[in-house]
Amino acid sequence: MTPSLTAARLAERHRGTLDTALETLRTRAHWSPHPENPKAYGGESTTVPGSQSVAEGAAAFEALRDTPFDLDQPVLADRVGDEVSPYGFRLGIDYPRADIDALLPAMRAAMPGWRAAGPELRALVCAEILTRLNARTPEIAHAVMHTTGQAFMMAFQAGGPHALDRGLEAVAYAYAEQTRLPERMRWSKPDKRGPVELDKEFVTVGRGVSLLIGCNTFVTWNGYPGLFASLATGNPVLVKPHPRAVLPLALTVRIARETLAEAGFDPNLVALAAEGDGEGIAKDLALRPEVRIIDYTGSASFGEWLEGNALQAQVYTEKAGVNTVVIDSTDSYRAMLGNLAFSLSLYSGQMCTTPQNLLIPRDGIDTDEGRKTFGEVTADLAAAVDKLLGDDARAAAVLGAVVNPQVLERVERAPGHGETVLASRSVPHAEHADATIRTPVTVALDGSSSEAEEVHQSECFGPVSFAVATGSTADSIALLRRTVRERGAMSVGGYTTSPEVERELVEACLDECAQLSLNLTGSVLVNQTSAFSDLHGSGGNPAANVALVDAAFVANRFRTVEIRRQA
Repeated sequence: MTPSLTAARLAERHRGTLDTALETLRTRAHWSPHPENPKAYGGESTTVPGSQSVAEGAAAFEALRDTPFDLDQPVLADRVGDEVSPYGFRLGIDYPRADIDALLPAMRAAMPGWRAAGPELRALVCAEILTRLNARTPEIAHAVMHTTGQAFMMAFQAGGPHALDRGLEAVAYAYAEQTRLPERMRWSKPDKRGPVELDKEFVTVGRGVSLLIGCNTFVTWNGYPGLFASLATGNPVLVKPHPRAVLPLALTVRIARETLAEAGFDPNLVALAAEGDGEGIAKDLALRPEVRIIDYTGSASFGEWLEGNALQAQVYTEKAGVNTVVIDSTDSYRAMLGNLAFSLSLYSGQMCTTPQNLLIPRDGIDTDEGRKTFGEVTADLAAAVDKLLGDDARAAAVLGAVVNPQVLERVERAPGHGETVLASRSVPHAEHADATIRTPVTVALDGSSSEAEEVHQSECFGPVSFAVATGSTADSIALLRRTVRERGAMSVGGYTTSPEVERELVEACLDECAQLSLNLTGSVLVNQTSAFSDLHGSGGNPAANVALVDAAFVANRFRTVEIRRQA
Protein backbone atom coordinates (compact mmCIF):
# COMPACT_ATOMS: atom_id res chain seq x y z
CA MET A 1 0.00 0.00 0.00
CA THR A 2 1.36 3.40 -0.96
CA PRO A 3 1.87 5.56 2.15
CA SER A 4 -0.30 8.66 2.30
CA LEU A 5 2.63 10.59 3.78
CA THR A 6 5.30 10.38 1.09
CA ALA A 7 8.87 11.55 1.56
CA ALA A 8 8.26 14.41 -0.88
CA ARG A 9 5.17 15.55 1.00
CA LEU A 10 6.98 15.38 4.33
CA ALA A 11 9.90 17.39 2.94
CA GLU A 12 7.53 20.03 1.58
CA ARG A 13 5.86 20.34 4.97
CA HIS A 14 8.83 20.20 7.33
CA ARG A 15 12.21 20.69 5.65
CA GLY A 16 12.03 24.45 6.23
CA THR A 17 11.25 23.96 9.91
CA LEU A 18 14.14 21.52 10.28
CA ASP A 19 16.51 23.97 8.60
CA THR A 20 15.41 26.79 10.89
CA ALA A 21 15.83 24.54 13.92
CA LEU A 22 19.38 23.66 12.84
CA GLU A 23 20.26 27.32 12.36
CA THR A 24 18.76 28.26 15.73
CA LEU A 25 20.86 25.61 17.47
CA ARG A 26 23.86 27.55 16.20
CA THR A 27 22.67 31.06 17.03
CA ARG A 28 20.79 30.18 20.28
CA ALA A 29 18.25 32.89 19.40
CA HIS A 30 14.61 32.85 20.52
CA TRP A 31 12.46 30.80 18.15
CA SER A 32 9.51 28.45 18.35
CA PRO A 33 7.17 27.05 15.69
CA HIS A 34 4.65 26.18 18.43
CA PRO A 35 2.54 29.13 19.66
CA GLU A 36 2.18 29.60 23.43
CA ASN A 37 -1.10 31.51 23.29
CA PRO A 38 -4.23 29.32 23.51
CA LYS A 39 -5.98 31.78 21.19
CA ALA A 40 -3.73 30.57 18.37
CA TYR A 41 -5.50 27.20 18.42
CA GLY A 42 -8.83 26.38 16.74
CA GLY A 43 -11.27 28.52 14.79
CA GLU A 44 -10.84 30.50 11.60
CA SER A 45 -8.04 32.71 12.95
CA THR A 46 -5.85 29.83 14.09
CA THR A 47 -2.13 29.91 13.37
CA VAL A 48 -1.98 26.15 13.95
CA PRO A 49 -3.83 24.59 11.00
CA GLY A 50 -6.30 21.86 11.89
CA SER A 51 -5.87 22.41 15.62
CA GLN A 52 -8.43 22.05 18.36
CA SER A 53 -9.73 25.07 20.22
CA VAL A 54 -9.45 25.07 24.01
CA ALA A 55 -13.14 24.17 24.25
CA GLU A 56 -12.71 21.33 21.77
CA GLY A 57 -9.70 20.10 23.71
CA ALA A 58 -11.70 20.09 26.93
CA ALA A 59 -14.50 18.15 25.23
CA ALA A 60 -12.01 15.64 23.81
CA PHE A 61 -10.54 15.12 27.29
CA GLU A 62 -13.99 14.61 28.80
CA ALA A 63 -14.80 12.09 26.07
CA LEU A 64 -11.75 10.04 27.12
CA ARG A 65 -12.89 9.80 30.74
CA ASP A 66 -14.51 6.59 31.96
CA THR A 67 -13.67 4.75 28.73
CA PRO A 68 -11.06 2.17 27.71
CA PHE A 69 -8.04 3.56 25.88
CA ASP A 70 -7.06 1.17 23.11
CA LEU A 71 -3.92 0.79 21.03
CA ASP A 72 -3.25 -1.56 18.12
CA GLN A 73 -0.16 -3.21 19.58
CA PRO A 74 0.59 -6.62 21.15
CA VAL A 75 -1.33 -6.69 24.42
CA LEU A 76 -2.47 -9.10 27.13
CA ALA A 77 -6.08 -9.64 28.14
CA ASP A 78 -6.14 -7.57 31.32
CA ARG A 79 -6.14 -3.78 31.60
CA VAL A 80 -4.50 -1.33 33.99
CA GLY A 81 -4.87 2.26 35.13
CA ASP A 82 -6.46 4.23 37.93
CA GLU A 83 -5.36 7.84 37.48
CA VAL A 84 -6.74 10.40 39.93
CA SER A 85 -6.65 14.10 39.13
CA PRO A 86 -4.93 16.24 41.78
CA TYR A 87 -8.03 18.37 41.34
CA GLY A 88 -10.05 15.69 43.07
CA PHE A 89 -11.66 13.18 40.67
CA ARG A 90 -10.87 9.88 39.00
CA LEU A 91 -10.19 9.86 35.29
CA GLY A 92 -11.71 6.40 34.94
CA ILE A 93 -9.50 5.44 32.00
CA ASP A 94 -7.91 2.01 31.67
CA TYR A 95 -5.16 0.97 29.29
CA PRO A 96 -4.19 -2.33 27.66
CA ARG A 97 -1.38 -4.19 29.38
CA ALA A 98 1.43 -4.64 26.88
CA ASP A 99 2.54 -8.15 26.01
CA ILE A 100 6.22 -7.39 26.49
CA ASP A 101 7.43 -10.79 25.25
CA ALA A 102 5.63 -10.23 21.94
CA LEU A 103 6.08 -6.46 21.78
CA LEU A 104 9.86 -6.21 22.13
CA PRO A 105 10.57 -8.61 19.22
CA ALA A 106 8.04 -6.70 17.13
CA MET A 107 9.81 -3.44 17.94
CA ARG A 108 13.17 -4.94 17.01
CA ALA A 109 11.67 -6.20 13.76
CA ALA A 110 10.61 -2.63 12.90
CA MET A 111 14.19 -1.35 13.01
CA PRO A 112 15.53 -2.33 9.55
CA GLY A 113 12.88 -0.37 7.66
CA TRP A 114 13.35 2.63 9.93
CA ARG A 115 17.13 2.41 9.55
CA ALA A 116 16.81 2.32 5.78
CA ALA A 117 14.82 5.56 5.83
CA GLY A 118 17.97 7.48 6.73
CA PRO A 119 18.46 10.49 9.02
CA GLU A 120 16.56 13.04 6.94
CA LEU A 121 13.37 11.07 6.43
CA ARG A 122 13.38 9.98 10.07
CA ALA A 123 13.68 13.64 11.11
CA LEU A 124 10.83 14.65 8.80
CA VAL A 125 8.54 11.91 10.14
CA CYS A 126 9.35 13.04 13.69
CA ALA A 127 8.53 16.62 12.68
CA GLU A 128 5.15 15.42 11.37
CA ILE A 129 4.43 13.66 14.68
CA LEU A 130 5.30 16.87 16.54
CA THR A 131 3.02 18.90 14.24
CA ARG A 132 0.11 16.56 14.90
CA LEU A 133 0.77 16.69 18.63
CA ASN A 134 0.77 20.47 18.41
CA ALA A 135 -2.68 20.44 16.80
CA ARG A 136 -3.91 18.41 19.79
CA THR A 137 -2.28 20.70 22.37
CA PRO A 138 -5.60 21.74 23.99
CA GLU A 139 -6.55 18.11 24.63
CA ILE A 140 -3.07 17.14 25.82
CA ALA A 141 -3.04 20.20 28.09
CA HIS A 142 -6.13 18.96 29.91
CA ALA A 143 -4.55 15.52 30.18
CA VAL A 144 -1.40 17.08 31.65
CA MET A 145 -3.38 19.29 34.03
CA HIS A 146 -5.37 16.40 35.44
CA THR A 147 -2.46 14.01 35.88
CA THR A 148 0.20 16.42 37.19
CA GLY A 149 -1.78 19.11 39.01
CA GLN A 150 -0.35 21.90 36.87
CA ALA A 151 -2.67 24.86 36.47
CA PHE A 152 -4.20 24.98 33.00
CA MET A 153 -1.97 27.70 31.53
CA MET A 154 1.20 25.94 32.63
CA ALA A 155 -0.17 22.59 31.45
CA PHE A 156 -0.96 24.20 28.09
CA GLN A 157 2.40 25.91 27.61
CA ALA A 158 4.85 23.55 29.32
CA GLY A 159 2.93 20.39 28.38
CA GLY A 160 2.36 21.54 24.81
CA PRO A 161 4.52 24.12 22.98
CA HIS A 162 7.51 24.04 25.32
CA ALA A 163 7.61 20.25 25.35
CA LEU A 164 7.27 20.17 21.56
CA ASP A 165 10.13 22.67 21.26
CA ARG A 166 12.37 20.36 23.29
CA GLY A 167 11.30 17.42 21.13
CA LEU A 168 12.10 19.29 17.92
CA GLU A 169 15.39 20.44 19.40
CA ALA A 170 16.31 16.79 20.00
CA VAL A 171 15.34 15.90 16.42
CA ALA A 172 17.51 18.70 15.03
CA TYR A 173 20.51 17.66 17.12
CA ALA A 174 19.96 14.04 16.07
CA TYR A 175 19.92 15.01 12.40
CA ALA A 176 23.04 17.17 12.77
CA GLU A 177 25.03 14.44 14.51
CA GLN A 178 23.98 11.71 12.06
CA THR A 179 24.93 13.75 9.00
CA ARG A 180 28.46 14.70 10.02
CA LEU A 181 29.76 11.95 7.76
CA PRO A 182 28.78 11.64 4.09
CA GLU A 183 26.38 8.86 3.19
CA ARG A 184 28.63 7.74 0.31
CA MET A 185 31.96 8.74 -1.14
CA ARG A 186 34.70 7.55 -3.52
CA TRP A 187 38.03 7.24 -1.69
CA SER A 188 41.18 7.52 -3.76
CA LYS A 189 44.77 7.06 -2.59
CA PRO A 190 47.65 7.83 -5.00
CA ASP A 191 49.87 4.87 -5.81
CA LYS A 192 52.77 4.38 -8.28
CA ARG A 193 50.76 1.65 -9.99
CA GLY A 194 47.69 3.88 -10.21
CA PRO A 195 45.22 5.21 -7.66
CA VAL A 196 43.76 2.82 -5.08
CA GLU A 197 40.01 3.42 -4.99
CA LEU A 198 37.21 2.27 -2.72
CA ASP A 199 33.56 3.17 -2.54
CA LYS A 200 32.64 3.85 1.08
CA GLU A 201 29.19 3.98 2.64
CA PHE A 202 28.43 5.23 6.17
CA VAL A 203 25.17 4.01 7.69
CA THR A 204 23.81 5.24 11.01
CA VAL A 205 22.49 2.36 13.10
CA GLY A 206 20.32 2.65 16.19
CA ARG A 207 21.43 0.87 19.36
CA GLY A 208 18.15 -0.99 19.92
CA VAL A 209 14.94 -0.54 21.85
CA SER A 210 14.83 2.71 23.83
CA LEU A 211 12.91 2.72 27.13
CA LEU A 212 11.35 5.99 28.25
CA ILE A 213 10.43 5.93 31.96
CA GLY A 214 8.03 8.84 32.47
CA CYS A 215 7.69 11.11 35.48
CA ASN A 216 4.61 12.38 37.36
CA THR A 217 5.17 16.13 36.99
CA PHE A 218 6.44 17.30 33.58
CA VAL A 219 5.21 14.30 31.64
CA THR A 220 5.72 15.55 28.09
CA TRP A 221 8.36 18.22 28.76
CA ASN A 222 10.70 15.66 30.29
CA GLY A 223 9.50 12.83 28.04
CA TYR A 224 9.66 14.27 24.53
CA PRO A 225 13.44 14.94 24.35
CA GLY A 226 14.37 11.31 24.94
CA LEU A 227 11.49 9.94 22.88
CA PHE A 228 12.35 11.99 19.79
CA ALA A 229 16.14 11.77 20.20
CA SER A 230 15.90 7.98 20.17
CA LEU A 231 13.31 7.77 17.40
CA ALA A 232 15.21 10.18 15.14
CA THR A 233 18.42 8.18 15.58
CA GLY A 234 16.79 4.94 14.42
CA ASN A 235 15.61 3.36 17.65
CA PRO A 236 12.12 2.10 18.52
CA VAL A 237 10.80 3.61 21.75
CA LEU A 238 8.89 1.80 24.48
CA VAL A 239 7.08 4.40 26.59
CA LYS A 240 6.55 3.42 30.24
CA PRO A 241 4.56 6.27 31.84
CA HIS A 242 4.34 6.99 35.54
CA PRO A 243 1.20 5.12 36.68
CA ARG A 244 -0.32 8.37 37.95
CA ALA A 245 0.31 10.17 34.65
CA VAL A 246 -0.37 7.80 31.77
CA LEU A 247 -2.82 9.74 29.60
CA PRO A 248 -0.53 12.43 28.11
CA LEU A 249 1.98 9.84 26.93
CA ALA A 250 -0.73 7.38 25.84
CA LEU A 251 -2.12 10.09 23.54
CA THR A 252 1.42 10.76 22.31
CA VAL A 253 1.99 7.09 21.51
CA ARG A 254 -1.32 6.81 19.68
CA ILE A 255 -0.58 9.86 17.51
CA ALA A 256 2.97 8.67 16.81
CA ARG A 257 1.80 5.21 15.76
CA GLU A 258 -0.84 6.67 13.43
CA THR A 259 1.74 8.96 11.83
CA LEU A 260 4.33 6.21 11.38
CA ALA A 261 1.77 3.95 9.70
CA GLU A 262 0.67 6.70 7.32
CA ALA A 263 4.31 7.29 6.40
CA GLY A 264 4.71 3.62 5.53
CA PHE A 265 6.60 2.49 8.63
CA ASP A 266 5.84 -0.12 11.25
CA PRO A 267 3.83 1.56 14.03
CA ASN A 268 5.57 -0.69 16.57
CA LEU A 269 8.44 1.76 16.42
CA VAL A 270 6.58 3.47 19.28
CA ALA A 271 4.62 1.52 21.89
CA LEU A 272 3.10 1.93 25.35
CA ALA A 273 3.78 -0.11 28.48
CA ALA A 274 1.24 1.09 31.03
CA GLU A 275 1.15 -0.32 34.55
CA GLY A 276 -0.98 -0.14 37.65
CA ASP A 277 0.16 1.99 40.59
CA GLY A 278 2.69 0.11 42.68
CA GLU A 279 3.51 -2.60 40.15
CA GLY A 280 7.03 -1.34 39.48
CA ILE A 281 7.62 -2.87 36.05
CA ALA A 282 10.39 -0.38 35.21
CA LYS A 283 13.11 -2.53 36.80
CA ASP A 284 12.16 -5.59 34.79
CA LEU A 285 11.95 -3.60 31.56
CA ALA A 286 15.26 -1.85 32.23
CA LEU A 287 17.09 -5.16 32.47
CA ARG A 288 15.68 -6.67 29.28
CA PRO A 289 18.53 -7.39 26.84
CA GLU A 290 16.54 -5.78 23.99
CA VAL A 291 16.58 -2.43 25.84
CA ARG A 292 19.73 -0.54 24.85
CA ILE A 293 18.80 3.04 25.78
CA ILE A 294 16.98 4.32 28.87
CA ASP A 295 15.67 7.83 29.56
CA TYR A 296 14.58 8.46 33.14
CA THR A 297 13.38 11.42 35.19
CA GLY A 298 12.63 10.94 38.86
CA SER A 299 14.11 10.03 42.23
CA ALA A 300 17.84 9.83 42.80
CA SER A 301 17.61 6.35 44.29
CA PHE A 302 16.02 4.75 41.21
CA GLY A 303 18.18 6.77 38.84
CA GLU A 304 21.29 5.48 40.61
CA TRP A 305 19.89 1.94 40.48
CA LEU A 306 19.46 2.25 36.72
CA GLU A 307 22.98 3.59 36.27
CA GLY A 308 24.42 0.75 38.36
CA ASN A 309 22.34 -2.16 37.06
CA ALA A 310 21.10 -1.57 33.50
CA LEU A 311 24.61 -2.09 32.19
CA GLN A 312 23.49 -3.28 28.75
CA ALA A 313 21.93 0.15 28.08
CA GLN A 314 23.04 3.72 27.61
CA VAL A 315 21.28 5.36 30.57
CA TYR A 316 20.27 9.04 30.65
CA THR A 317 19.03 10.24 34.04
CA GLU A 318 17.62 13.42 35.45
CA LYS A 319 17.41 12.76 39.16
CA ALA A 320 17.23 15.03 42.18
CA GLY A 321 19.31 17.89 43.48
CA VAL A 322 19.38 20.69 46.00
CA ASN A 323 18.92 23.91 44.04
CA THR A 324 20.53 26.89 45.71
CA VAL A 325 20.37 30.69 45.53
CA VAL A 326 23.21 32.76 46.99
CA ILE A 327 22.01 36.21 48.07
CA ASP A 328 24.88 38.65 48.63
CA SER A 329 23.52 42.07 47.62
CA THR A 330 21.16 43.68 45.12
CA ASP A 331 20.44 47.04 43.54
CA SER A 332 16.80 46.07 42.94
CA TYR A 333 15.55 44.67 46.24
CA ARG A 334 11.80 44.63 45.56
CA ALA A 335 12.26 43.14 42.10
CA MET A 336 14.55 40.46 43.51
CA LEU A 337 11.96 39.55 46.13
CA GLY A 338 9.21 39.43 43.50
CA ASN A 339 11.25 37.17 41.25
CA LEU A 340 12.11 34.81 44.10
CA ALA A 341 8.51 34.77 45.31
CA PHE A 342 7.31 33.65 41.89
CA SER A 343 10.12 31.09 41.61
CA LEU A 344 9.15 29.52 44.94
CA SER A 345 5.44 29.53 44.12
CA LEU A 346 5.22 28.41 40.48
CA TYR A 347 3.54 24.99 40.26
CA SER A 348 3.83 24.70 44.04
CA GLY A 349 7.59 24.30 43.77
CA GLN A 350 7.12 20.94 42.03
CA MET A 351 9.80 21.66 39.45
CA CYS A 352 13.26 20.12 39.38
CA THR A 353 14.68 23.64 38.97
CA THR A 354 12.80 25.33 41.86
CA PRO A 355 15.13 26.91 44.46
CA GLN A 356 15.26 25.09 47.78
CA ASN A 357 18.07 26.71 49.75
CA LEU A 358 18.40 30.49 50.02
CA LEU A 359 21.86 31.25 51.45
CA ILE A 360 21.88 34.65 53.18
CA PRO A 361 24.66 36.09 55.38
CA ARG A 362 23.63 36.19 59.02
CA ASP A 363 24.55 39.89 59.28
CA GLY A 364 22.45 40.81 56.24
CA ILE A 365 22.87 42.18 52.71
CA ASP A 366 23.32 45.56 51.05
CA THR A 367 20.41 46.76 48.90
CA ASP A 368 19.14 49.85 47.15
CA GLU A 369 16.94 50.31 50.24
CA GLY A 370 19.87 50.15 52.64
CA ARG A 371 21.23 47.33 54.72
CA LYS A 372 18.76 44.50 55.31
CA THR A 373 19.24 41.97 58.08
CA PHE A 374 18.69 38.24 57.61
CA GLY A 375 15.39 38.56 59.46
CA GLU A 376 14.27 41.48 57.31
CA VAL A 377 15.10 39.67 54.07
CA THR A 378 13.17 36.56 55.07
CA ALA A 379 10.22 38.60 56.36
CA ASP A 380 10.13 40.72 53.19
CA LEU A 381 10.30 37.59 51.01
CA ALA A 382 7.40 36.10 52.95
CA ALA A 383 5.44 39.31 52.40
CA ALA A 384 6.21 39.15 48.66
CA VAL A 385 4.87 35.61 48.47
CA ASP A 386 1.76 36.58 50.43
CA LYS A 387 1.19 39.51 48.06
CA LEU A 388 1.60 37.32 44.99
CA LEU A 389 -0.78 34.67 46.32
CA GLY A 390 -3.17 36.91 48.27
CA ASP A 391 -6.02 36.46 45.80
CA ASP A 392 -7.26 32.86 45.80
CA ALA A 393 -8.05 32.74 42.09
CA ARG A 394 -4.60 34.03 41.16
CA ALA A 395 -2.98 31.74 43.71
CA ALA A 396 -4.67 28.68 42.19
CA ALA A 397 -3.51 29.72 38.72
CA VAL A 398 0.09 30.09 39.90
CA LEU A 399 0.27 27.13 42.27
CA GLY A 400 -1.71 24.43 40.53
CA ALA A 401 -2.44 21.41 42.73
CA VAL A 402 -0.20 19.21 44.86
CA VAL A 403 0.76 16.25 42.69
CA ASN A 404 0.85 13.50 45.31
CA PRO A 405 0.49 12.83 49.06
CA GLN A 406 4.27 12.70 49.58
CA VAL A 407 4.59 16.37 48.63
CA LEU A 408 1.82 17.32 51.06
CA GLU A 409 3.58 15.39 53.83
CA ARG A 410 6.78 17.38 53.24
CA VAL A 411 4.88 20.65 53.49
CA GLU A 412 3.30 19.60 56.77
CA ARG A 413 6.59 18.36 58.27
CA ALA A 414 8.64 21.39 57.26
CA PRO A 415 7.80 23.68 60.24
CA GLY A 416 9.32 21.10 62.57
CA HIS A 417 12.77 21.68 61.05
CA GLY A 418 13.27 25.25 62.27
CA GLU A 419 11.68 28.69 62.56
CA THR A 420 8.78 29.18 60.15
CA VAL A 421 9.14 32.53 58.40
CA LEU A 422 6.45 31.81 55.79
CA ALA A 423 3.57 29.56 56.74
CA SER A 424 1.66 27.47 54.20
CA ARG A 425 -2.09 27.74 53.77
CA SER A 426 -4.74 25.87 51.83
CA VAL A 427 -6.21 27.57 48.76
CA PRO A 428 -9.69 26.78 47.41
CA HIS A 429 -10.27 26.20 43.71
CA ALA A 430 -13.33 27.81 42.15
CA GLU A 431 -14.09 24.85 39.84
CA HIS A 432 -12.67 21.87 41.72
CA ALA A 433 -13.68 21.81 45.36
CA ASP A 434 -11.61 18.71 46.11
CA ALA A 435 -8.33 20.07 44.72
CA THR A 436 -5.34 20.02 47.09
CA ILE A 437 -3.59 23.39 46.79
CA ARG A 438 -1.04 24.71 49.28
CA THR A 439 1.05 27.88 49.32
CA PRO A 440 4.81 27.62 49.95
CA VAL A 441 6.41 27.27 53.37
CA THR A 442 9.83 28.73 54.21
CA VAL A 443 11.82 27.73 57.26
CA ALA A 444 14.85 29.58 58.64
CA LEU A 445 17.86 27.44 59.53
CA ASP A 446 21.23 28.11 61.17
CA GLY A 447 23.89 27.31 58.59
CA SER A 448 26.44 26.49 61.32
CA SER A 449 24.28 23.73 62.81
CA SER A 450 25.06 20.14 61.85
CA GLU A 451 21.47 19.22 62.66
CA ALA A 452 20.19 21.89 60.28
CA GLU A 453 22.64 20.72 57.62
CA GLU A 454 20.99 17.32 57.54
CA VAL A 455 17.79 19.14 56.60
CA HIS A 456 18.97 21.59 53.96
CA GLN A 457 21.34 19.11 52.32
CA SER A 458 18.49 16.72 51.52
CA GLU A 459 16.14 17.39 48.61
CA CYS A 460 12.68 18.43 49.79
CA PHE A 461 10.66 18.38 46.56
CA GLY A 462 7.61 20.63 46.62
CA PRO A 463 6.69 24.07 47.99
CA VAL A 464 9.30 23.97 50.76
CA SER A 465 12.35 26.22 50.99
CA PHE A 466 15.00 26.88 53.61
CA ALA A 467 16.49 30.30 54.36
CA VAL A 468 19.95 29.35 55.61
CA ALA A 469 21.85 31.90 57.69
CA THR A 470 25.57 31.75 56.84
CA GLY A 471 28.59 33.45 58.37
CA SER A 472 29.34 35.41 55.19
CA THR A 473 28.94 35.37 51.43
CA ALA A 474 32.23 33.46 51.27
CA ASP A 475 30.67 30.83 53.52
CA SER A 476 27.59 30.79 51.27
CA ILE A 477 29.71 30.12 48.20
CA ALA A 478 31.65 27.40 49.98
CA LEU A 479 28.35 25.76 50.98
CA LEU A 480 27.09 26.13 47.41
CA ARG A 481 30.16 24.33 46.11
CA ARG A 482 29.76 21.46 48.53
CA THR A 483 26.02 21.19 47.90
CA VAL A 484 26.41 20.95 44.11
CA ARG A 485 29.35 18.55 44.36
CA GLU A 486 27.71 16.19 46.83
CA ARG A 487 23.98 16.59 46.22
CA GLY A 488 23.77 18.07 42.73
CA ALA A 489 21.73 20.98 41.43
CA MET A 490 19.64 21.54 38.31
CA SER A 491 19.78 25.30 38.83
CA VAL A 492 21.81 27.84 40.80
CA GLY A 493 20.88 31.48 41.33
CA GLY A 494 22.93 34.41 42.56
CA TYR A 495 22.27 38.03 43.54
CA THR A 496 25.17 40.41 43.92
CA THR A 497 26.34 43.89 42.99
CA SER A 498 29.98 42.91 43.55
CA PRO A 499 32.08 41.97 40.48
CA GLU A 500 34.32 39.93 42.77
CA VAL A 501 31.41 37.93 44.22
CA GLU A 502 30.00 37.43 40.73
CA ARG A 503 33.36 36.08 39.60
CA GLU A 504 33.48 33.69 42.56
CA LEU A 505 29.94 32.46 41.84
CA VAL A 506 30.80 31.86 38.19
CA GLU A 507 33.99 30.02 39.15
CA ALA A 508 32.10 27.87 41.65
CA CYS A 509 29.53 26.85 39.04
CA LEU A 510 32.20 26.21 36.41
CA ASP A 511 34.17 24.06 38.84
CA GLU A 512 31.12 22.11 40.00
CA CYS A 513 29.37 22.12 36.59
CA ALA A 514 26.05 23.79 37.42
CA GLN A 515 23.85 26.13 35.37
CA LEU A 516 23.89 29.65 36.86
CA SER A 517 21.41 32.54 36.64
CA LEU A 518 22.56 35.91 37.97
CA ASN A 519 20.49 38.85 39.22
CA LEU A 520 17.16 37.79 37.73
CA THR A 521 14.64 40.51 38.58
CA GLY A 522 12.26 40.41 35.61
CA SER A 523 9.82 37.88 34.18
CA VAL A 524 12.42 35.14 33.60
CA LEU A 525 12.78 32.82 36.59
CA VAL A 526 15.65 30.57 37.62
CA ASN A 527 13.14 27.72 37.17
CA GLN A 528 12.68 28.36 33.46
CA THR A 529 14.72 27.40 30.40
CA SER A 530 14.02 27.99 26.72
CA ALA A 531 14.50 25.31 24.08
CA PHE A 532 17.06 25.99 21.34
CA SER A 533 18.84 28.45 23.64
CA ASP A 534 19.13 27.30 27.26
CA LEU A 535 20.49 24.02 28.57
CA HIS A 536 18.42 22.22 31.19
CA GLY A 537 20.84 20.61 33.64
CA SER A 538 24.51 20.18 32.84
CA GLY A 539 25.16 16.45 33.10
CA GLY A 540 28.18 17.32 35.23
CA ASN A 541 26.89 17.00 38.79
CA PRO A 542 24.85 14.37 40.67
CA ALA A 543 21.47 15.91 39.77
CA ALA A 544 21.65 14.62 36.18
CA ASN A 545 24.08 12.82 33.91
CA VAL A 546 22.79 14.62 30.83
CA ALA A 547 21.80 18.08 29.62
CA LEU A 548 18.62 18.83 27.71
CA VAL A 549 19.43 19.24 24.91
CA ASP A 550 22.96 19.08 23.56
CA ALA A 551 24.92 16.93 21.12
CA ALA A 552 25.93 14.50 23.86
CA PHE A 553 22.24 13.78 24.50
CA VAL A 554 21.81 12.29 21.02
CA ALA A 555 25.23 11.18 19.75
CA ASN A 556 25.48 7.97 21.79
CA ARG A 557 22.05 6.72 20.71
CA PHE A 558 23.41 5.49 17.38
CA ARG A 559 26.54 4.08 15.82
CA THR A 560 27.92 4.43 12.32
CA VAL A 561 28.68 1.29 10.32
CA GLU A 562 31.07 1.64 7.40
CA ILE A 563 30.71 -0.52 4.30
CA ARG A 564 33.67 -0.56 1.87
CA ARG A 565 33.54 -1.86 -1.69
CA GLN A 566 36.25 -2.17 -4.23
CA ALA A 567 35.66 0.53 -6.82
